[in-house]
Amino acid sequence: MTHLDVSLLSLAAARPELLLVLLLSHPAWNAVLNAASAVLLSSGYLMIRRKKILAHKTCMISAFCCSTAFLVSYVVYHVHAGVVRFQGQGWVRPVYFTLLTSHTILAAAIVPLALITLSRALRSQFGRHRQIARWTLPIWFYVSITGVIIYFLLYHLYAAPRA
Repeated sequence: MTHLDVSLLSLAAARPELLLVLLLSHPAWNAVLNAASAVLLSSGYLMIRRKKILAHKTCMISAFCCSTAFLVSYVVYHVHAGVVRFQGQGWVRPVYFTLLTSHTILAAAIVPLALITLSRALRSQFGRHRQIARWTLPIWFYVSITGVIIYFLLYHLYAAPRA
């Protein structure tokens, strides 16, 4: 049983209402939220290309909600689990850290970009919305997809041996 498992059991006994929060802040759940965001972003793009504005709006707001839930879940998980070290060796190590670095930098950039893009759309400033959305969409999509790839590399393909 890991330190995190013992912590979860202790928390469940002391504060059962917080257990759900911690269970939903798990790396697999984070990957699901990132994947859902990517699917919704793609769907939203297709909807606007087909002039289905309400469907586009629904997809994009849903993608924003998934990304927000991811961010909360990610922070809660890492506050409790700490740093998870990448175990891969050889050629995959620089590939992983290059991917992680680009993902992290763009993830920080996407927060204000998504907020500005969404607020312009909600205020019906569609010309200004389109100008920034041309940048926001590919960056946001990249961050969502690379988040899933990083999850598989870190927790499955090159996972630390279980104690």
